[in-house]
Amino acid sequence: MSAVGVVAAAGSGSRLGADRPKALVELAGRPLVAWAVETLLAGGVDEVVVTVPAADRAAFAAALPGRVHLVEGGATRTASVRAGLAAAGPGADVVLVHDAARPLTPPDVVARVLAALAAGAPAVVPVLPVVDTTVVVDDGGLVADAVPRARLRRVQTPQGFDRAVLVAAYAGLPEGAELTDDAAVVRAAGVPVATVDGDERAAKVTVPHDLHLAGLQVAR
Repeated sequence: MSAVGVVAAAGSGSRLGADRPKALVELAGRPLVAWAVETLLAGGVDEVVVTVPAADRAAFAAALPGRVHLVEGGATRTASVRAGLAAAGPGADVVLVHDAARPLTPPDVVARVLAALAAGAPAVVPVLPVVDTTVVVDDGGLVADAVPRARLRRVQTPQGFDRAVLVAAYAGLPEGAELTDDAAVVRAAGVPVATVDGDERAAKVTVPHDLHLAGLQVAR
């Protein structure tokens, strides 16, 4: 089974207060995207495609190994993943879509996703349990209800898919539709999505505090 990784790295760094794309913001002296690509390769992915802003292509090329294929991303995440899928080599059987903003995802998570795909799952996502009390709040800011959390999970990346399944799901997505992640795209097409264990270290870097916590984790 041959696997291609698509790294979504075309987003801005505005919520990080950065003057560059989020994926180029540095963690311990290396851009977030470099950590994410390394994770995929170490976990067993054969080929990596990174979707990048057109204006920053040279900066991404300087930050990543020559074997990584760069492709211009779109205005939305959905458009970027479509571009990454189209640029992937023809030999890959499965696709793993990963966020550059999850730089410290352990390679073991990648390996678990690949193992589930090899065992026959058409789609698989890494998940973690919800440990906080979760409530519904009304328009006035008052707690209206508590949500039972035993079956709730937090979804991470990389999310893995049989390539033909993911391509078909995107082809059938209505024009202009924007779903929260790739698992939602295949679920909209009626495809069941399996789960494997995620990892707390795969936290998403969104705001400056997240980057600070990731730096502490690297320094341990």
